[in-house]
Amino acid sequence: MAGAPARYLVFFQYFGTRYSGVMETKSDQALVGVQNYLEKAAEQLKPSAPIKFHISSRTDSGVHALANAAHLDIQRAPGRAPFTGPQLLQGLNHHLKPEPIRILSAQRVSSTFHARFCALSRTYIYRLLLGCAHRSQIPVFEQDLCWAPPGGGLEFWEVKVKSKSFLYRQVRRMVGALVAVGQGRLAPGRLQELLELREPRALPPHATAPPQGLFLHSVEYSHTDLAPPSAPAEEELCGLSRKEFIT
Repeated sequence: MAGAPARYLVFFQYFGTRYSGVMETKSDQALVGVQNYLEKAAEQLKPSAPIKFHISSRTDSGVHALANAAHLDIQRAPGRAPFTGPQLLQGLNHHLKPEPIRILSAQRVSSTFHARFCALSRTYIYRLLLGCAHRSQIPVFEQDLCWAPPGGGLEFWEVKVKSKSFLYRQVRRMVGALVAVGQGRLAPGRLQELLELREPRALPPHATAPPQGLFLHSVEYSHTDLAPPSAPAEEELCGLSRKEFIT
């Protein structure tokens, strides 16, 4: 009889240019999600049950991640010990080659840990390259890793935003609005009016920054939630009892 599955937290990074986003998609699409490749790599570890990655933070097509997070449950055949963190790290990375996706770390966590709901905050960085009159002036290694709106001296700017959660395209809209104001295409007073409307669709389409400059920088958790698995008297999920969480 198989034992209970072991739950792991993994941090991973990727270049988002060639993917439809981080979330899984149907495999017959031209572009699929990072999650498709993560789960395909996990299948090669020969688990006794299918493995599902539960992603902490969604990113769109073209958006990159320096460190996203996910949890997964792995059940091995009877008599096989659970993977250690280093074993899982090495195994997943071996089967992810040659995709630009890498597992940064892997560790055992409690069976009640949830990568999305236990996250304390997410931090994003948006990279702007100012001073390029034409796209051909962008260094070849930076072309898919920044946005180069016209104007200003030749320099990189980074806009860092941290919050517990974000709305759809929120950071890209914030950065795009700042650039539009700086270029004189959006008046500061009009931006204030748009904020008071609280309607994302009211923002002009040109005021949303493109995806290639956006990076998920990090996902933060409390040390308590990252503690090694144990057998608590009452099962809790991120400080809430399971009953409280479900209701």
